[in-house]
Order: sequence, then C-alpha cells, then structure tokens
Amino acid sequence: MKKWALILGASSGFGAATARELVKRGLHIIGVHFDRKSAMPAVEKLINELRATGQQVFFFNVNAADPEKRKYVCDEIERIFGSSGDGNTIKVLMHSLAFGTLRPFISDDPGEVITPQQMDMTLEVMAHTLVYWTQEVVMRGLMKEGGRIFAMTSSGSERVIPYYGAVSAAKAALESHVRQLALELAPRGITVNAIRAGVTDTPALRKIPGHQKLVEEVLKRNPSGRLTRPEDVAKAIATLISDDLYWMTGNVINVDGGEDITG
Repeated sequence: MKKWALILGASSGFGAATARELVKRGLHIIGVHFDRKSAMPAVEKLINELRATGQQVFFFNVNAADPEKRKYVCDEIERIFGSSGDGNTIKVLMHSLAFGTLRPFISDDPGEVITPQQMDMTLEVMAHTLVYWTQEVVMRGLMKEGGRIFAMTSSGSERVIPYYGAVSAAKAALESHVRQLALELAPRGITVNAIRAGVTDTPALRKIPGHQKLVEEVLKRNPSGRLTRPEDVAKAIATLISDDLYWMTGNVINVDGGEDITG
C-alpha cells in the first residue's frame, strides 16, 4: 500500500517541515501552496530536496480556498493513484493554511478596521477549508480507514493578541470543525486532531504587528528556553500518524515545549 501525505500550505513553515519529515518515514507527498513567482525558486528547491529521497512528490501552486482548484487537485490525485486507486491512499491530510487579515476590529480611523469581506475570507481560508478538503478527500475514497487528519491551530483560539482578532476567530472555528469531523469520521476509522504549536518563527508570525514583543515574552516564560521550531511540530505529526494511535481523535494537542502551561 502506497501511503501519501496531502499537505495544504506545503511550501514553507510547518507544512514544509512536515513534508521533509514524512518523506523520511516513507510517505509520498502531494503539496498544495499559493506562492508568487518570486518565491518559486525556494519552492523548487524544496521539491527537489523531497524527490532526492526517492519518494514521489507532486506540488500544485493553486489557491486552496478555490472550489474549482480543490476539485482540480483531487482529480489529479485520482489520476496519480490510477483508475481504481488500489494500492494508494492518503494516509495524512495536513491543513496548514495561513492567509488572513490582521486588522483591528475598532479604530478611530474607519479605514483601518477589518471589513466583512476580510473577516469572511480569513475564516474561509483558515478554518472552513478544512471541512471542504476533508469532504472531497473522504467522499472520493482517497482516504480510508487509518487516515490521519491534522489542522494547525494556535493559542489565539483562546487568547487575545493585538490585530489577531479575525485569525483568533478562525482558529476557534477550526478547533470546532476538528471536533465535529472527529465525531463524523470515527465510524470510518479516520482520526482528526488539531496541533497547537507554540510561537514559531515562520513567515506567518512575522506578519503580525509587534511580533517581536510576542517572541520576547515567550522566550522569557517557555520552560524549555526557546521558541517552537517547525521541525518540532513535524516530528510530532510523524509520530502521531502511527497506526497504534487509532483511538486518539478530536483533540487539541499542544506541541510547544511547555509554553502553554506558563501562559
């Protein structure tokens, strides 16, 4: 049985690190990302690095929130798997999409506040797409019993951070979706869990206004004495895909070196 990982947000941060770790564990990779032309040399370097392991690797530079692009990618997966799909399965679906609006809800300047369109887009991309991709993958039979679904969340689902309101709402919704999907997929033998990483130096973090202060605060209180790294999360996910963990579902799992317990 050929086992594949479908990673949404595969070109950097948690997604790229997890792709690197999973190919070492023998999985083939299908990556979905949305990058401008200027970023493609780094993406091509990652693809070549992954293929050098001998595993099959396919990347799609498309908007994962576009229903037509989602259908296109899944059509391509069916083509890659072959007409019957026998011998191939998506073992891992990882949702690591980080594209949202960082604006205040209230401001003396009306031009600074978040708009309904920006709020809706943030929740659509960072939360609701987990449901839609899961529907597509499971209902097409691309993921079978033993499948593992992971969604990247953050402490913003429970705590307030300046400018982070829409993303916080998306992360809270994402965790709710994880619980509902876990309920509905349990009879199929598919587990669904959220991974709550500690503060990590990723492109998404650097977009948050004042992120340097957030980093300084975490460095002072994390009992492990450093920030979380993408590789920490990748190794945790690689461990959690074990067939022995079939009874672990519907959880929010902290991967943060103890950061959350001191917050």
